[in-house]
Amino acid sequence: MKKSFLSVLLTISLLVSLPFSAFANDSTTGLAASQESNVTIEDFLEEAVTALTFQHASDYMRTEVIENWLGDYEFENTSNYITEKQAALILVKALGAETNEETLDDYRKTAEKLGFFKGVSDLQPITKAKVYKMFSNVKDYQNKDIDNTGVQEISVEDFMRNPGSLGYQLSPDGEYIAYAAEWQSRLNVFIKNMDDESEPVRVTSTTDRDIAGLFWKDNNMYYLKDNGGDENYHIYSSSFNGAKEKDLTPYPNVVVLPIDYLKDVEDEILIMMNKEDATVFDVYKLNVKTGATKLVAKNPGNILSWIPDSNGQIRMAVASDGVVGAVLYRETEEDEFQPFISIDAGETVSPLGFSRDNQSIYAVSDKGRDKAALVKYDLEGKEEVVFSNPLVDISGALYSSTKDQLLYAAYITDKVHYNFFDSEFENLFNKMKDQLGVSASEFGINDYNKEMTKFIVSVSSDTVYGKYYYYDAETETMTLLAELGSWLDAGNLAEMHSISYEARDGLIIHGYLTLPKNKIAENLPLVVIPHGGPWARDMWGFNNEVQLLANQGYAVLQTNFRSSTGYGKEFLEAGNKQWGLKIQDDITDGVQWAIDLGIADAEKIGIYGASFGGYATLAGITFTPDLYAAAVDYVGVSNIFTLLETIPPYWETQRNMFYERVGHPEKDKELLKAASPVFHVDKIKTPLFVAQGANDPRVNKQESDQIVQALKNRGVEVEYMVKDNEGHGFANEENRIEFYNALVDFFAEYLK
Repeated sequence: MKKSFLSVLLTISLLVSLPFSAFANDSTTGLAASQESNVTIEDFLEEAVTALTFQHASDYMRTEVIENWLGDYEFENTSNYITEKQAALILVKALGAETNEETLDDYRKTAEKLGFFKGVSDLQPITKAKVYKMFSNVKDYQNKDIDNTGVQEISVEDFMRNPGSLGYQLSPDGEYIAYAAEWQSRLNVFIKNMDDESEPVRVTSTTDRDIAGLFWKDNNMYYLKDNGGDENYHIYSSSFNGAKEKDLTPYPNVVVLPIDYLKDVEDEILIMMNKEDATVFDVYKLNVKTGATKLVAKNPGNILSWIPDSNGQIRMAVASDGVVGAVLYRETEEDEFQPFISIDAGETVSPLGFSRDNQSIYAVSDKGRDKAALVKYDLEGKEEVVFSNPLVDISGALYSSTKDQLLYAAYITDKVHYNFFDSEFENLFNKMKDQLGVSASEFGINDYNKEMTKFIVSVSSDTVYGKYYYYDAETETMTLLAELGSWLDAGNLAEMHSISYEARDGLIIHGYLTLPKNKIAENLPLVVIPHGGPWARDMWGFNNEVQLLANQGYAVLQTNFRSSTGYGKEFLEAGNKQWGLKIQDDITDGVQWAIDLGIADAEKIGIYGASFGGYATLAGITFTPDLYAAAVDYVGVSNIFTLLETIPPYWETQRNMFYERVGHPEKDKELLKAASPVFHVDKIKTPLFVAQGANDPRVNKQESDQIVQALKNRGVEVEYMVKDNEGHGFANEENRIEFYNALVDFFAEYLK
């Protein structure tokens, strides 16, 4: 959507406090001649979104913002010219300044009292000039409690140490709760009996590495852990109910992952592991008492995932050569797999599972459409669309085998939203969230028993790290289990704002802007954090590194540049073979957007990212060397050729996908060379800090070694941190704390 000049004017004036007279006589824009034209309700709403939020170009986000503002209130005809009373209602609602207003006259009085009409004489009719003055007054109202001194600084240790107890899960019989908590600086498994007041019991003793996950089987507890960040996860038993703590899958250089816990089969679970061929995963039954395995399904070389039916039988699989593929199906485990649903280039069909009677399959699919929908297939492959959103992909769904019913579908625009299919569950969901006094986007269901009478639920937001609760639906009692980061004062944490802007080629880019608390949004040092993937996305919620930087006084920008997931396949494919090109332009345009609005100081821009975000960091200081004053590359890619040569063996089935989305090392040789920062180090002049885990299986250590050595060969000093016991990011508490202390010091030196 093309921005009007008034939109730009209002936004700039709101954020940088330029006097109206600076624009009023600008004959080159014709603005002076337009100042006396009247404003419709529709135009006022649009300009209000522009001026009062960071949504500047997105139709659907404008709509969502306005709907949130107005609630049940509806204007009869938004094409009518707006009255002062209607303007008052919009402004008061938008700013959450309501008290006990019931009529338009009440809103008019409130707006007058708050000063929104100050200096606006002869209000009716409302003209563009008067609208500008109203928003100028609103800016004063928004900043009235800001003294621009910031907030009390919180230590890196408080943001980056283990946050407390997390990952709560109910035992199958509902008598116990398992969770992960710190012991000797590592996350270990603890068990709590819910029927007595006894202290929780620690049932694991790992000291080298945090556990990576935990699960119940037959009222016994098991967990996953890798070695030094190599991501070769093994399954371990814990010392619970008389069991012995041991590695049940002690195979070197093998990745083991659970598929199904086989609730009706004693002592056995379904797992997949790449034991016979490092490039693919076969399916086994694992005896969790003895460690014995039995082959269930052999991978012919192109299976990406396996899907069991409701009885734990492997009857579906997704095959692909990395570009095209198919969902496969078989009647029984004795039959051969047959093509069920074709998957053409660019399409995704992700089966979620079978219905309880095994007569239907639920999936998230964008086959034949741009946005992924929640769909249902019968055994003939006939598709029924259960739910879709015209704006974004469906991100997931919850199905209850007890009810044999889909409970909800989830999708993400600015935040997570839900569409419910079961009214009884919707009422229960709302009862729980309302008891906690939070919105649906802040509330999550983590686990529940078969009867859906006992729940583990959680609350999290941009300023709330996380809280876990135990809810008994029969007694309607809610019990606090844990508060993550309880030592963090929420009053010193910063809000995350949903933003959007227009890239240079017209594509709308969404993202998030976090502004430091108690600081006016003018000329701030800014750190942009491109996300990893790049086939992933940033989401609204608590982010400890974003909060750390905001607490240090930085504005933090996160952009869902093209190739990000969640916005449809056309948006994702717009990033194909655009590493360092249009993807990087989107990031650059986001930074320029923040500079143009006066939020960011153009001389104090930093960039920091991990994985692909690390690549974008290096690309940023290579291809836009004058934009950034400091850069931090965390396990990032410097040479696309060597990245493609060293991908983990179990990504081999996806090699063609990398060639399609990133580029082929022979066919696209010049493209990849032009996009690889290591070949252009002569352009780099921005101070750089690089951090790398020695055991990283995704972005090999040589990616960081290459760029550091190339710069040193030019006589350029680079700060370089390597951890021998880490992989793709630092998981061990002491390493995290050391890295982020170094990051904070580095940015302080160049951005403050």
